[in-house]
Amino acid sequence: MKTSPTRASRLAIAAALLAAIGVPAFSQQQKAPESLLPPGFDQPTPRPQPSARPSPSPTSSAAPAAAPSPSGDVAPVGVDMGPDAFDVEESNATAVAAPAVDLSQYDLPKGVRRPLNRIGILAAGNAPFPADAFGDVAGATQVTLMRRLDAPVASRWVSIALRRALMSPLDTPRGVDGADYAAERAWLLLRMGEATAARGLVSYVDIDDYTNALDRVAMQVALATGDPASVCPIVDDAASNIPDRGWALAQAICAGLAGKPSEADQRLDAASKGKPRNDLDTLLATKVVGMGADSRRAVTIDWVGVPALSAWRFGMATAAGVDIPDNLFATVGPEFRYWQALSPAVSPVNRAGAAELAAAAGVLSNAALVDLYAELDQASDVPDPLQKTVRALRAAYTGSAAERVQAMKSLWDAPDSPRLRYARLVLTAKAAAWIPANKNAAEPDRLIASMLSAGYDSAALQWRGVVAPGSEGWALLALAEGGGPIGYSDFERYAGAASPRKAAMLLAGLAGLGRLSSSDAQRGAEATKVGIGGVNAWTQAIDRAGAANQPGMVALLAGVGMQSPRWDQVTPEALYHIVAAMRAAGMANYARMIAVEAVTRAE
Repeated sequence: MKTSPTRASRLAIAAALLAAIGVPAFSQQQKAPESLLPPGFDQPTPRPQPSARPSPSPTSSAAPAAAPSPSGDVAPVGVDMGPDAFDVEESNATAVAAPAVDLSQYDLPKGVRRPLNRIGILAAGNAPFPADAFGDVAGATQVTLMRRLDAPVASRWVSIALRRALMSPLDTPRGVDGADYAAERAWLLLRMGEATAARGLVSYVDIDDYTNALDRVAMQVALATGDPASVCPIVDDAASNIPDRGWALAQAICAGLAGKPSEADQRLDAASKGKPRNDLDTLLATKVVGMGADSRRAVTIDWVGVPALSAWRFGMATAAGVDIPDNLFATVGPEFRYWQALSPAVSPVNRAGAAELAAAAGVLSNAALVDLYAELDQASDVPDPLQKTVRALRAAYTGSAAERVQAMKSLWDAPDSPRLRYARLVLTAKAAAWIPANKNAAEPDRLIASMLSAGYDSAALQWRGVVAPGSEGWALLALAEGGGPIGYSDFERYAGAASPRKAAMLLAGLAGLGRLSSSDAQRGAEATKVGIGGVNAWTQAIDRAGAANQPGMVALLAGVGMQSPRWDQVTPEALYHIVAAMRAAGMANYARMIAVEAVTRAE
């Protein structure tokens, strides 16, 4: 089970993490970075030898160090997007635009093989991060931060930015093999719940270039996506190099799926030696083998007495169409729920609860969530609570504006947890964007919060002349709008009526966006007790990355600063540095949405 440090220790942990790295990239004496385009840019360079790295066994009960997820809300890095186009999260990783590769029959001449000096994929509607998004930061530094980041991260918008950075076609840094670099990025994506993006990244690399590290991550991707057949092209080589029972069971599965029941039986028996007859991991593998042609194996899966879920159990059960008891998800990290939300093999009824959690985390978009409820609207045997949600969502798109707002209000008021309440704002974002700005409209603050949760900033900004000064809606629009400084009296009016935490988050967001003058920012920081002037290894690193125009590094360090499953552990100080660094690195749209999210979710 993961443990979460207290709120007061989050930045201390981030600082210790950075200090532990001890690399020149973070040295205070480091000279100003030179050109972001290193010598020989865009030219093939010799690849270092692959490195070997340990990886958790797929049969272990611990959550894998990385997780996949599909969502995205982002504008071209360095370019402010237009209003509705900002619904970045809308193009989930399910829309990965990289060409599908049949890895089972694949023998290309060297001239058309993919080079390892730049690896990544594109998603429809999402502008990629630049190839040099990490600038001249050493590969060892990047890898260390990726491995140590305790994902998922708290912020939906930080997660979206980090996903897009990790999956973009990036230059392989010096000192790291390209396939190993892809493995590290995919492993972090998996821990974030981004299984679909991780699969696309792993599939980009030609099989002949796979390393042991990429083999291990490919297995984890296969489990997270419930697609064990995806490792069949590499299974024999991996099994000979990696002494793990999971690969032996995978060989049996691949033989069964290939219509070779005798070979599958032999491999299953060999892999099962020394294990009890009711070993769940073997039984699940046997169940998947039984899906192959001419299989003579049939088993029944009984979860009674199973102490914990694991990546292996999740992947095999999903592939075999076996429902996983809800209580077992409490034994693993939240990324397992996000994988479930992304899996088309899971029924819409079973995906619904997971999908709302995934939407709050940035793994699913507003569009994907609405599509799922549209499926439920057409399904039979939908439980009453879900039917009630489906009916309310349908009503949010029909009838008068007042009736639609009332339907949305019923959705917003239903959840009993902060994370699900935020998920409901994401669910209704498009419906909220269709409500005309009106000073007599009910729930203006939550309508604005809902629109902005999915990036509908142009629709939200139509309410500028409608919301009351000092209201929550005013605060969110002040963050979403950008522009010049605002008067301190306007901030003071909001701070006097809001909770101390909301006031602190607004101060941090406005200061980071440059919307308060230096004197007003300092005055507000003293009033809200926000230490925006504090310095540690993490603040120095992210500030430097922003000033050096390294958007990928800023996104990664933002994840480091928000590595908590709970929003109440996010500090205003971390928010200030994240927003300021993103703005400096040309990521103003991300910066604004993160600041808006901070005020929305603060209590």
